[in-house]
Amino acid sequence: MDANQYCQNKVAASGSSFYYSILFLPKPRRQAITALYAFCREVDDIADECADPNTARVKLAWWRNEVINLFENKPQHPVSKALTSAIKDYQLDEALFHEIIDGMEMDLEQNRYADFKELHLYCYRVASVVGQLSAEIFGYTERQTLKYAHDLGLAFQLTNIIRDVGEDARRGRIYLPLDELAKFNVSETDILHGHETENVKKLLEFQIDRAQQTYDRALDALPQADRHTQRTGLMMAAIYRTLLAEISRDGCEKVLNQRISLTPLRKFWLVWKTWVFT
Repeated sequence: MDANQYCQNKVAASGSSFYYSILFLPKPRRQAITALYAFCREVDDIADECADPNTARVKLAWWRNEVINLFENKPQHPVSKALTSAIKDYQLDEALFHEIIDGMEMDLEQNRYADFKELHLYCYRVASVVGQLSAEIFGYTERQTLKYAHDLGLAFQLTNIIRDVGEDARRGRIYLPLDELAKFNVSETDILHGHETENVKKLLEFQIDRAQQTYDRALDALPQADRHTQRTGLMMAAIYRTLLAEISRDGCEKVLNQRISLTPLRKFWLVWKTWVFT
């Protein structure tokens, strides 16, 4: 199996909405963004699946060294090999790959966030940075597009946090800011034990509203000149915003005990519609 096929398999196995949004890209950009996503999956899986934090730290340290190897044109891992041409073709910044690993290391050090400012740093590292790297691969003409990519990445991560709140709680993690739990009179126990209360509903409605406002801010920042090249991000935004609407419609407190998702057919329809009309 060659490096690009390895990355393709990694993406397909994840079942992510990302898979649908890249279908219409030209092959070189599709392979580059697939390799970037595979890198994110590799390091994220370490933080999520390693029961021993020390083992996870060792593996992330290996990846940090592998990033150095990659930028010295000495990659060892299939994902790094697949990224080699993307690094050269799209002038990707080495420091941003280290930022992603920094974000994964945060998952090993803390499982609570005191306030949104603290959470924002985590979201920046694991999502906004990915958005900025993606924007480089898709191509842009105006620097303002990087602001759009930053905010869109943040919106995606806020959506993931809402969708996965129950799954994260079962791992002992709460990404919802603790001062906001207090504001809505929700305890950590309510989240950890899946109590579907009216206060939890109000807390999650607040989270959904903030995520939707972040999407609005991102899309308002995207220059008209770059809308065509940035269509892949707009496709993902269409999927994720529809998912938020579904969560809200079904009773957002239900995410504590079930995973709400869109069907593959619906995702493809949203992607196709965005591609045609953007």
